[in-house]
Amino acid sequence: MSENIGMSSCCLSGAVHEGKPSGRTDKIGGLDTYISEPKDGAKTKSVVVISDIFGWEFTNTRLLVDEYAKAGFYVYLPDFHQGDSLPISFLQNVEPPLKKQAELSLADKATNAALIPATLGPWLVTHREGVSRPLIDGFINTLRTTPGTNKIGAVGFCWGGRYAILQAHGPSQTPGEIGGVDAAFAAHPSLVAVPGDFDPVSKPLSIAFGTKDSLVDDKTRGGIIDVMSKKTELPHEIRIYDDQVHGFALRSDWSSETDKKAMDEATRQGIEWLDKYLA
Repeated sequence: MSENIGMSSCCLSGAVHEGKPSGRTDKIGGLDTYISEPKDGAKTKSVVVISDIFGWEFTNTRLLVDEYAKAGFYVYLPDFHQGDSLPISFLQNVEPPLKKQAELSLADKATNAALIPATLGPWLVTHREGVSRPLIDGFINTLRTTPGTNKIGAVGFCWGGRYAILQAHGPSQTPGEIGGVDAAFAAHPSLVAVPGDFDPVSKPLSIAFGTKDSLVDDKTRGGIIDVMSKKTELPHEIRIYDDQVHGFALRSDWSSETDKKAMDEATRQGIEWLDKYLA
């Protein structure tokens, strides 16, 4: 039986990073898309990044996209929320970086606790699987017909992490083989169903979890490991990062050497995985 893991305030915690993204924007498959190209401009190893709830314009995500491009991937970051991502102010005002949360008064914490489900609940309904997955499948199908494209990988964070896992199921069984990638990396995926989202995985999959991820506890993570361990013929890995919370691979506090190191290692994990299985 599948178990759905709900979303908590931890999904919203983190820091906004400084830096200027170096890519460009274009319209791909009808969706606004941030694109970052490798030095040689080759589409041989293409990657679709599926964002967290803060969407395709979030600076942190674009900076990470640029890192993947520097590593030799042609990277697409589409607006799968179609202009309806949660604003960054929600991250900053409702859920400040974790070390600042300790300074909040009880009244402030109570206000935040009430705002989170009131905002997230309707958003998650609007961007439910029945709406979002066809957009992601369709985008990947568009890339399959793009000249120069060979293999395609998916990278997903938080909300997008689950959809990266779903893309690792491979092409759907419906006529036309909609969606499906050749390899995937998911960082702290949220709202996953265990074993439902993992039983159908048929493509190389790498996952990064933090030990303090409030959305994926030890029992849930153990269930995922159990399911994946049975896939003895399928390349897969699950790495656990000590003392890291949900969102660490995208929204770590760079003022913390430990947190910055964990984020860098998770980025390297995704890059090395896709470099191996998109070759």
